Amino acid sequence: MIPTSKTILAIAAFLMPASASWAGGDLEYKIEAQMTIGQGDNNPLWLNANKYGLSSVDKDNGYFRAALTRPIAQDSLRKWGIGYGVDLAAAYNNTSSFIVQQAYFEGRWRKGLLTIGSKQQPMEMKNQELSTGSQVFGINARPVPQVRVELPDYIEVPYTRQWLQFKGHLAYGRFTDDSWQKDFTNRQRHYTEDVLYHGKAGFLRLAKPGSPFSAEAGIEMACQFGGKAYGFGKDGFGRKNINPVTFKSFMRALIPGGNDGDVEEPDKPYQGTEGNHVGAWLLRLTYDQPTWAVSIYGDHYFEDISAMFLLDYDNYTTGSKWMEKHGHRFLLYDLRDILLGAELKLKDNRWLNDAVVEYIYTKYQSGPIYFDHKMYLPDHIGGRDNYYQHYLYSGWQHWGQVMGNPLYRSPLYNTDGDIQTQDNRFYAFHLGLSGNPLPNLHYRLLCTVQKGFGSYKRPFDDPQGNASLLAEATYRVPERMAKGWGIRLGIGLDRGELLGDNFGVQLTITKSGAFSF
Repeated sequence: MIPTSKTILAIAAFLMPASASWAGGDLEYKIEAQMTIGQGDNNPLWLNANKYGLSSVDKDNGYFRAALTRPIAQDSLRKWGIGYGVDLAAAYNNTSSFIVQQAYFEGRWRKGLLTIGSKQQPMEMKNQELSTGSQVFGINARPVPQVRVELPDYIEVPYTRQWLQFKGHLAYGRFTDDSWQKDFTNRQRHYTEDVLYHGKAGFLRLAKPGSPFSAEAGIEMACQFGGKAYGFGKDGFGRKNINPVTFKSFMRALIPGGNDGDVEEPDKPYQGTEGNHVGAWLLRLTYDQPTWAVSIYGDHYFEDISAMFLLDYDNYTTGSKWMEKHGHRFLLYDLRDILLGAELKLKDNRWLNDAVVEYIYTKYQSGPIYFDHKMYLPDHIGGRDNYYQHYLYSGWQHWGQVMGNPLYRSPLYNTDGDIQTQDNRFYAFHLGLSGNPLPNLHYRLLCTVQKGFGSYKRPFDDPQGNASLLAEATYRVPERMAKGWGIRLGIGLDRGELLGDNFGVQLTITKSGAFSF
């Protein structure tokens, strides 16, 4: 049974008194209804992407959403703080008809924060509205329920005279898309169950007090581990072996090690680390002035040592000692795969507040050759990385949407029931603009041009091009007319072979406010 809007409001009303009793302050509510109609094969890219998975590739879709939250910022003057929220949606032509988008509790002591549950987390070092998205912790897929410990804001590193600050997080959780995977694959293609999640990140900021210049650098890493995998093997379709979850599994997610123990090749000396590990190096340089600011940033994605450090050990011997290392010879890889961006903020310009340009290239993937050295040939080349894919796990996706940058084509676009990112080798150019020409009117424009090449394993016969556009305006109704109401209208367009020729119109109506206790 699909829950109606009355059902959601009843749940919200039931939760509100109990929630309000935990801590004083305002309990904020937001009710939202969205409808998308279109023509073509799919919903246009920018009407679907970077909406935390509460979206659909179906050209006609929609939802009714109701949320109640107590922001932890209400306790900003205290040493401790409490926040919580529930965010539910009833949807049509989506991956499920009833969606628990967010449900979380968070507690803060001084600078440390603990979050338990599903919560939408913002990207680091990128514009949330105009960027194509981060390559590891993006905003394209549904949140993963987790226990997360973090320093959400930069704190001073002792004895650095405020020049150096640090922040980061550590989390463990569980993916929730088991039922969707079974339905999508019809249990005839590769899928997984009961998979666990691990994420971590750390960032440093260098900024002299009072100086307009700042530099931020950091690393994001994540891992899928545990669970069960099903797919084709030498004995036909069936369950593949993944190591049982133990304390070592959690430690190997934190510090990569071990192997997955796949029964296909149990004696293979190179099985990689246990779990599906992904990561990225991030860098952002900013020059901030009273009326304007400019930043440049980079996001280098990796899935193994060859891409993480751009080098790999390559000095093995042959014969009976072919697995032994000797000497100090390494193979050096090129720094080609990267997202490069620049952002200009015009603080006093109503018509153009923010402009973002990005270039992303993912074709290299440490090169097209992968070769594990043998008894007779000592060369070791670790290429053909196959981004967002894994031989046991269903890749870096959740509920069919990639968890990183949506220019990697999400599995939801596939018509063959295969949970694969079928286009992970591409390059693209992107432009994003936003402004507030009137006090209650905000707009954003996105334009992306992309050329896809498929993957090393399944290359396209011919490169597939694509252009995606978005024009969106949000109007906040003046409070003297109707308090808390807003309306957003978006028009999206795709042209090309990669996503098809698509056109769509998206209308969103919101009502927000607060209850005081």
